[in-house]
Amino acid sequence: MRADSSTHRVCEALVGDETGNVYLTLWDEDVEGVSNEQILRISNGYVNLFRGSMRLNLGRYDSYEVKDEVPFEEINLDNNLSNR
Repeated sequence: MRADSSTHRVCEALVGDETGNVYLTLWDEDVEGVSNEQILRISNGYVNLFRGSMRLNLGRYDSYEVKDEVPFEEINLDNNLSNR
C-alpha cells in the first residue's frame, strides 16, 4: 500500500533475447503499457532476486520503448534465467 492508502498493481512479463529469457516485473502504469508479443527495448534495467528467482526490474531512471523490429534472429526460450 502507498502512503495515500491506494494499492499498487504488479505483473510479470517473460522477456528475452538470443541469449535467454527472464521475467520482467512491471508496476503500476507500466502494467498497461506492455502487451503480449510486443518488442521492447529496455534501458538501464536492473536484476534482483525475488523468492530465490532472478527478476528484471525497471527503476526510477530506467525505461522501455516499444520497437517495430526484433534486433536478433530468435529468442532463446530454453535458457530461462528466472527458473534457476
